[in-house]
Amino acid sequence: MPAKSSADPESRSFTASARRAQIVAATIETIAELGYRQASFARIAERAGLSSTRLISYHFAGKNDLIRAVLADVYTVMGQFMAERMRDQPDARSTLRAYIRALVEFISAHGTQMQVLMAIFLDFRDQDDSRSYDSDTERDVLGHVQDILRAGQRSGEFRAFDTYVMATTIQRAIDALPFLLQTRSDLDLDAYGEELVTLFDLATRKQT
Repeated sequence: MPAKSSADPESRSFTASARRAQIVAATIETIAELGYRQASFARIAERAGLSSTRLISYHFAGKNDLIRAVLADVYTVMGQFMAERMRDQPDARSTLRAYIRALVEFISAHGTQMQVLMAIFLDFRDQDDSRSYDSDTERDVLGHVQDILRAGQRSGEFRAFDTYVMATTIQRAIDALPFLLQTRSDLDLDAYGEELVTLFDLATRKQT
C-alpha cells in the first residue's frame, strides 16, 4: 500500500488534531505556571515551541475558543477517569462511595488540570460576560449526584432527605479540595477522601 501523501485529507486532519492537542497541552501548562491572565498567545506559542502565534490563530478563533477547548479536554479526561472507576457498582451505596473516592483521586492525580480549572472558573469571561461554570454546568454536576441519591432512596438503601441539599453538600466538600491544597499542600488526600466516604455513607444510609 503506498504511503499517504501529505496532501491527503486524512493526513491533514490527523496533523491538525495533533497540533490542536499540542496547543491545548501548552495552554494548560502555561495557565498552571503563570495564571489565566498572563497566558497570552505569545507565552503559549513559546511553551508549545511554535514559530508564530499565527499557528494558534489558525486552529482557534481567539482565546475564548482556545479556553473552551482546554475545558473540553480536561472534562473529557475527568469523565473517562470517573467512568472507569465507577463501572459495575452493585448498588447505590457503593456507587456513591465510588464517586467520592474517584473524584478525590482525580484531584490528587491531576493537580495541574485542577489548578487550571480553578483559574479559569475565577477569571474567564466569554464575549457575553458569562463564566465557564454556569447554572447549566451546576445542574449537570449536581444532577448526576442526585441521580445516585434518588436511586438509593428508591432501593431503600438511603433514608429520606432532600437530594438537592445532600448532593450540594457532597459536591462542595470535594470541590473545596483544590482551594484547600493551596494552603495545605501536605494534606493527605487519601485520608480526606476516606473521611468523606464515611461521613456521607453515615449521612445517607437508612439506619437499621
